[in-house]
Amino acid sequence: MHVTIPYVVAAALFGLGVYGVVRRRNAILVLMAVELMLNAVNLILITADVSLRSALKGVPGEAWATPSSQPGSGGVFALFVIVLAAAEVGVGLAIVLQFYRMRKAVAIDEVSLDEERVDG
Repeated sequence: MHVTIPYVVAAALFGLGVYGVVRRRNAILVLMAVELMLNAVNLILITADVSLRSALKGVPGEAWATPSSQPGSGGVFALFVIVLAAAEVGVGLAIVLQFYRMRKAVAIDEVSLDEERVDG
């Protein structure tokens, strides 16, 4: 398989995520678009790791740069991105839930950050 196919798919996923962040008014859909962008980054990390490992196979390198000494570093970075995405979803959904409890809506256009909360 050509390396360009996963890169094009990742670029399309990232573009859809950016479109979702820019155009959506609902906070839940914006969070989903951010998740789509993070998944595109994961695809790029894994593809870059696999393609660089196959390109460097058989190339003599320094002791610190041998490709076989480190396990899939793209996968390790992708795992960190997945952990970051899980934390982002937890915090984001908590913020959205609190905003919904206060305003009874999750429309991003109606968020005013300078108003104080009025109880009652």
